Amino acid sequence: MPKRFAVIAVLLLACVPACAQQHKNLRDYGIAVGVLQPGKWNAITDVPGVLVGQKTLIEGDSVRTGVTAILPYRGNIFQDKVPAAVYVGNGFGKLTGTTQIAELGNIETPIVLTNTLSVPTAADALIDYTFSFPANADVMSVNPVVGETNDGWLNDIRGRHVTKQDVLDAIQSAKGGPVAQGDVGAGTGTVAFGFKGGIGTSSRKLPTSLGGYTVGVLVQTNFGGVLDIDGVPVGKLLHKYYLSDKLNDSPDGSCMIVVATDAPLGSRNLERLAKRAMLGLGKTGGIESNGSGDYAIAFSTYAGNRVPYESNNALQPMTVVHNDDMSPLFMAAIEATEEAILNSLFHAASMTGRDHHHIDALPVDKVLRIMRQRGYSVTGAMPPAPASAKP
Repeated sequence: MPKRFAVIAVLLLACVPACAQQHKNLRDYGIAVGVLQPGKWNAITDVPGVLVGQKTLIEGDSVRTGVTAILPYRGNIFQDKVPAAVYVGNGFGKLTGTTQIAELGNIETPIVLTNTLSVPTAADALIDYTFSFPANADVMSVNPVVGETNDGWLNDIRGRHVTKQDVLDAIQSAKGGPVAQGDVGAGTGTVAFGFKGGIGTSSRKLPTSLGGYTVGVLVQTNFGGVLDIDGVPVGKLLHKYYLSDKLNDSPDGSCMIVVATDAPLGSRNLERLAKRAMLGLGKTGGIESNGSGDYAIAFSTYAGNRVPYESNNALQPMTVVHNDDMSPLFMAAIEATEEAILNSLFHAASMTGRDHHHIDALPVDKVLRIMRQRGYSVTGAMPPAPASAKP
């Protein structure tokens, strides 16, 4: 085993006891966000065809970073592009490829998430990936889509440890089914609401009477505010929130949101769907601070609306959901985004990184106690605290 991967393996094994304590979705504790039902995996991969691959880099005491790749489908995306849109909540970020998405309304590569200073490396890797398909032998231009958050508090970000091979490994490992969450991939070194952040995901399945469509969301959380869980001001009750005495550091950092759906949508209504994802971020207590890059990318996997790279037909036929029928999809995007962000916290474990900086995980037992005091029938909570005791 190469030295680099031997170190990663040892550190991951050392983390097992702590990580094992935080491996459940919010819903697994009996707290169901919203009113719509999730898909089978409660993940972005519930959208047919969507794949997720991740590469986690944990080395020594300073490398805490990684890559998360989201593929609309397995195959040559450049030759058959998917409709897409981007919505910017706060633009302090480095989301590569946005102007072409806005101009043409589609994406032609996988979506890669990583740390801020690894965006150029990831973009270069996506070009290599696109060129790897024989059908793209004559391609002279590629629009790689790479999002980021700054994990520099825990990670030696200036070391730029993510390589092109790491990005390609994440893409090549992409699969459907359950998605690893918390301290994995692009979420390895992130911080949210003053606790350990990470990768989170969730989905919603509309009833057949409303089209039966699925909306899935994946997030990379690295931002601040006042944590709210399904309407309960948990951050305030834990006495840990932005502008409080116990957490007066910056809420900056960014949140990347990827929204996928199998509903037949064009770029205009995909942008409207992406806008609603920001409402989900707001429901968790995020404030889109001055230094936060908060972006939502939305795409549709509906095969009939793919955009061919070359076509002899001057007209592009499309099937789209009527505007009047968009509201259930909006609601699904809001709920899935809110739950995905919370799941990123519930899965993340405490971590120490660069310069011995340490971030505690969300204290799940205390949170569950608070939720039970507010009337939730939660499972796995500690016994109720005495009436005079603080959470």
